[in-house]
Amino acid sequence: MPTTLFIDGHSGTIGLRIRDILASHNSVSVLQIPEKHRKDPSARRDFLNSCDVAILCLPDEASVESVSFIENPQVRIIDGSTAFRVSDDWVYGLPELSSNQRDAIHKASRVSNPGCWATAVNLLTRPLVSQAIVPPDIALSIHGVSGYTGGGKAAIQRWESDTTGLINLSHEAPYALDEVHKHIPEIQLHGLLRTDPYFSPAIGAFARGMRVQIPLHALQLNDGVTSETIRNAYESAYAGECFVRVVPQAEDSPINETTFDPQACNNTNNVLIHVIAQPSGHVLLMAILDNLGKGASGAAVQSLNLMLGLEEECGL
Repeated sequence: MPTTLFIDGHSGTIGLRIRDILASHNSVSVLQIPEKHRKDPSARRDFLNSCDVAILCLPDEASVESVSFIENPQVRIIDGSTAFRVSDDWVYGLPELSSNQRDAIHKASRVSNPGCWATAVNLLTRPLVSQAIVPPDIALSIHGVSGYTGGGKAAIQRWESDTTGLINLSHEAPYALDEVHKHIPEIQLHGLLRTDPYFSPAIGAFARGMRVQIPLHALQLNDGVTSETIRNAYESAYAGECFVRVVPQAEDSPINETTFDPQACNNTNNVLIHVIAQPSGHVLLMAILDNLGKGASGAAVQSLNLMLGLEEECGL
């Protein structure tokens, strides 16, 4: 008998993408709340308590409310907001994070889906800190560019509007430069960083895709650490992973205008990791993924598969 799944917030950008992925997922039956009851707390409460797994695709406050509605101890939850990503009683839904993370997700009743930016950064930083290649108190600067779908329906409407002209923008648009980005707490906790990084995110005039860059100055690296040391650390950490690929050095040279396309992983659950050496000894770390794939909807389905004891790639 298929597992019953309820997506609270199914009409949002991430929820719709999850529904698309699950359309060919034979092990899951998606419960559909009538449109007229979509925002009715009583109806949502009933659906949340009658499913096997609930995926919450909601803003933080609404997610907290939905979790409070669930009284059935058998219901397992995957939450897509930032509300629980650093909570001790929730398991972080990034299977590649450590050797025991898959088992933790499989057994969990509460899983927090990682943020898109945090997924990229954590995959880049955690192996280096855990293998003592860089110190946990390293002061990092991070730059990234993402497709505008990461901002949800409001951002999509603004970027695609005929009146804003944003879709024809010839440069990336930085944002949140005067704020502490909401993904910073999970980046620190799960990336094993003691010092909060300087993060300058930006939006590009494309719908989906993401590229995150972390430059490491030669003076930040421990003695004897080179780009090869870092690449070997990634290859060791992600050996056998189905969705994370460390790009061989030969493929990063020569570099041209299309080498690091932020849309290279679109419509997949994949992550590409690049390690680019500079003659002065500096090293550039880079991750490319689909902000709606491994950065959101694909990650949720990956955790769902693990929770249900299915093949991790099912539907992906």
